[in-house]
Amino acid sequence: MIDANNLIRALFLGALAVSVGAATALAAESRGPMKKGEAKKGPHGKRERIDCMVGTEDRQARIAIEAVGDRVQNFAYYGKTKPRTCSMDVKRGDSYSHWEDKGSVTVVTLTDETGAFLIDNEKGQYRFIFREIDRMRYCGMHGKINGSLTVTRGKNTCTVDRLFIEVTDSEEAEKKAN
Repeated sequence: MIDANNLIRALFLGALAVSVGAATALAAESRGPMKKGEAKKGPHGKRERIDCMVGTEDRQARIAIEAVGDRVQNFAYYGKTKPRTCSMDVKRGDSYSHWEDKGSVTVVTLTDETGAFLIDNEKGQYRFIFREIDRMRYCGMHGKINGSLTVTRGKNTCTVDRLFIEVTDSEEAEKKAN
């Protein structure tokens, strides 16, 4: 005869086995069919992580980049003009952006016509050009972000060539009132 503790344990282990099997099957299905002896395809080359900041505590721009084989795979940008902050995280293969490589340039088009980035990879640096990035989606404020930010490889330094955050009329009026 099975006592209550052994019954609960057996049910738990059975449920766990079913869950693990289902998770394994889902993971295999999401990869798609692989032929025998075929290796998983992905970016090849050295993995590189760079992060840098320019500015002061009250007014700054930060960017973190992950690249594989000289191709940016994802980046996170954080900008602050006290008291306002802006943050975005963009990854290859996500549902919010489309990435297209053209020689040493990568064009990242954001969904819903919310802007685009050009990433130029030349001469030991990554230059991010912001084109009409919608602040509402990423910062919760009206306006657009335009300009560029350059990251020097190997030194983890960055410079803001020009990063213009358009100020709306209502923000300008609020600034004058304070």
